[in-house]
Formats: sequence, C-alpha cells, structure tokens
Amino acid sequence: MAATYRILDIDADPDMGNFSVSQIKTLKNGGANKVLSYLNLGSCENFRGYWSNVPAGFLSCSANKAAQLGTYSGYSNEVWMNVGNAAYQNLVINYIVPRLAAQGVDGFYFDNMEIVEHGTNTSNGPCDAQCSQGGLDLIAKLRDKYPSMLFVLQNATSDKTRLGRATGASGTVAFPSLLDGIAHEEVYKPVHDSSVEAELVSWSGMNLMPGGRKFWIGTLDYASSCTNTSAAQSAFQSSRARGFSPSVSDSSAGQQTVCYWPAF
Repeated sequence: MAATYRILDIDADPDMGNFSVSQIKTLKNGGANKVLSYLNLGSCENFRGYWSNVPAGFLSCSANKAAQLGTYSGYSNEVWMNVGNAAYQNLVINYIVPRLAAQGVDGFYFDNMEIVEHGTNTSNGPCDAQCSQGGLDLIAKLRDKYPSMLFVLQNATSDKTRLGRATGASGTVAFPSLLDGIAHEEVYKPVHDSSVEAELVSWSGMNLMPGGRKFWIGTLDYASSCTNTSAAQSAFQSSRARGFSPSVSDSSAGQQTVCYWPAF
C-alpha cells in the first residue's frame, strides 16, 4: 500500500487494533505519503470503545441521550449524533481525536458530517440550526487544536459548508479555510450524480490553496466488486476529467479489502 498510494485513509482507532504505530509509520513512507484516519463525526458506532467506555469527565455516546438523533437508516450499529452538543464535542475534541493523533497519522477524514445539511424535515438524523452550526464550529475547534493536521471532509459538500462560516477560539472564519480537501461518495458509480458533481466543481472553482497547496478534491465510487474493472475505469476517467482524485472500492460498508486497479 505504501508503495502504491500517496494518500491513504485508514481507521487508526487504537481500540480497533487495525494498525500499529509502526505500521502507520511504514505507510507514511518517509513522508512521501499522507495517512489520514477515518473519523466518524456525524454518527457514533456501537462497536467503538467510546460508545460506552470513557474516562471520568467525559460522556460516552451511549450515555449521551441528549445528543442522540436516532438510528442511522441502513446502519443498525450507528446512531446519528448532534454535532452541536457540548458533551459530544468535548468527547470528540479531548478524547477521541487526541488518541487518533497519538497514532502518528497526518490528519483526519471526517465522515457523516452531511448531518449539518439534513435540516429537521427527516427522521434520519434531523439536525436543527443549532446542530448544523455546531457541526461547522466543531471543525473550527479541532482546527484550533490541530493547526498543522490535514482535514478532509467527506460528503458534506453543499452550499451549507462551501459558503458557511465557523467560530472557534481564533474567531469566525469562512468554513472552507479550515479544510485541506473534500471528498464525496457515489459521484460516478454505481450511478452518476450530476448534482454532487456540480457541488465538487463549485469547490474546485474556489481555487483554495491551504498551506500553499492545491485544495484536494476526491471521489469515492463503488464498482460492486473488485473484479468490475470496467465500472472502475469509467469512474476513474470521469473523475480525472474534472481534475479530481479518484478512488474506487467494492461497495459502501463493504471495503473489507483493498481493490487494486493496476491497469489505470
């Protein structure tokens, strides 16, 4: 993996035991690669250690009933969380993220933050104005604590984030200025989502340069299996034609193996 890929998104949660600190160092390949840790912010999975076991001074996800916004439809082991809830923010900022950072990763890949786009007219993770703004502010607070880490936001690519503003200890800033990149699932496969593609194009048109680097825009598409090379190639070509960074896996919530696509 270290020899093949320049950007890697792994689950570095120490409770999961997926990767050791030395393995993460190997993946970084002497600084040639950037290794991000997956971090589910918008919902909480019941297989995480912090679902029920946290040190004194923190409220676990299962105990924080006030922050729970209902089961994530299609994912029975996840509960949507109010990202504006103070106790949940404290858990994330001062317990979950420091443990990931201690693993030696270069940054974080924030998932399920599309909850800030949900609004209240849904039973699948309703999020009112306080919840939505709180989610943007949560990223600002993390940026205050980790100014040099890479931040990539997955799926929440609408005007809610692109045009949003967020407040942390250093004041109120344009939300995109907190990020190093964005990514979105299912842009080209299994079906082409032209509205999401248009959102990514809008982000590209902002010409952001975090830390003097080109803003990274990735796509994560699903080809049904690691043998479906024609679908994978189509997704790669469509993504690259827009100047995006493509990746293709087997299926959402599958991804139990790495699909290698050496032909392209």
